[in-house]
Amino acid sequence: MTPEELRAAVPALDDAVYLNTGAGGPSPGRVVEATERALEYHEYEAPAGAGTYQALFESLDETRDVVAGHVGVAPESVALTQSTTDGIGRVAAAMDWDPGDIVVRTDQEHSAGILPWERLEQTHGVEVRVVGAAGGQVDRDEWKSAVDGAKLAVFSSLAWTDGCRLPTAELTDIAQDAGARVLVDAVQSVGQHPVDFDAWGADAVAAAGHKWLLAPTGTGFLFVDDEFARDLEPAQTGYMGVKDPKAGDWGLKPDARRFETGSVSPVPYAGLREGIATIEAVGFETIESRVERLTDRLKDGLGDRLVSPESYESGLVSFTAEDPEATAERLSEAGIHVRSIPPTGTIRASVHVFNDEHDIDALLDAL
Repeated sequence: MTPEELRAAVPALDDAVYLNTGAGGPSPGRVVEATERALEYHEYEAPAGAGTYQALFESLDETRDVVAGHVGVAPESVALTQSTTDGIGRVAAAMDWDPGDIVVRTDQEHSAGILPWERLEQTHGVEVRVVGAAGGQVDRDEWKSAVDGAKLAVFSSLAWTDGCRLPTAELTDIAQDAGARVLVDAVQSVGQHPVDFDAWGADAVAAAGHKWLLAPTGTGFLFVDDEFARDLEPAQTGYMGVKDPKAGDWGLKPDARRFETGSVSPVPYAGLREGIATIEAVGFETIESRVERLTDRLKDGLGDRLVSPESYESGLVSFTAEDPEATAERLSEAGIHVRSIPPTGTIRASVHVFNDEHDIDALLDAL
C-alpha cells in the first residue's frame, strides 16, 4: 500500500488537514469495515454457530497473536486493554505498595504516567521522584541516582510533548541494575517506527492502537514480562484471568493474561488487527522516510519557533505560539487540526505517512 492509497482510504482527510495523529489517528475504511464485519459476525452468525463466547475467545487470541508479532513478544505476555492509561493503571494497582516506596518518572510524561503515582502518594505514602527529559536528554547520572532504591521507574519511549525518542533500553538497564522494575509508555512509538519490546528489556510496556496504528478507540495492549507478571496481583479477578474458573484451586494465569477479567467486545480488536496490517502493508521504511521528509519541510518553515529537535526523531513537531490554545482553536476553525500541549505551552503537529506537502504548507500558511 502506498501513502497515497492510504490517504485516499481515510474519509476524515477528505475535507480537513489532519495533523493530530498523536492524539488520535483517523482510521481508513478497511479498519472500520473490519469492525463492522466483526460486529455482524458476532451478533448474526456466532450465536447459532460457534457461540458468542467461543467467537470472542478466538478473536482475542488472534489479536494477541497479531499484537505480539508486531512488537516482538510472545502472545501469552500480552493482555488486551482499553488504552495506554488502562494498562499503566492495571500495573500500578497490581503492585504491593508500602509507605516510602519510590517511583521515578520523567518530567515529560503524559497524565497516564503521572496520576497513578500521585494517587499512590496520597493513599500509600509513596515517594515520586521526577527526572528531566526535555529534548529527549536524560542525564544518566541523575537517572542513576534517582532510581537507586526505587521500586518502579516509568517513562515514555517517545515523548508526547516534543516527539523525542528516549534511550529506552539504556534507561531500562540502569533502573533494573538498581533493582527497580521498569514500565514504559510506548503509545507514541507503535505505528511510527519498528519497536521490539523484548529488546527494550522493560518489565512492562503499555500502548494502544488508536493513534499511529490507525485503529479504533478502545484498543489498548499491555506487555508484561512473565516473571514480573507472577509477582503482580491484579485489582480485579475474573474468569478470563484464571487457569480454570471451574476448579476450586483456579489460580491466576502465569502471565500477562491474568490482567484480563471478563467479556469485552471483540469488535474494536478486529479494527486493531486491521490497523496493524495496514501499517505493515505500508511498511516502516516508507513511513519513516516520508515522515522525515515532511517534518523537515515543516521545521524549515517554522524557523526559530521550533521546539522539537531540528533532526528527525518522530512525526511529532512542537513549536511556540503566543497563545497556543487560541491558536490551535483558530487553526481548527480553518480546517487544520493540531493541538496545544498545556504542560509545555506549545503547539504540536503530528505528521503521519498519509500526510503530504500540501498539509504542511497549509499549516505554515495559516500560521
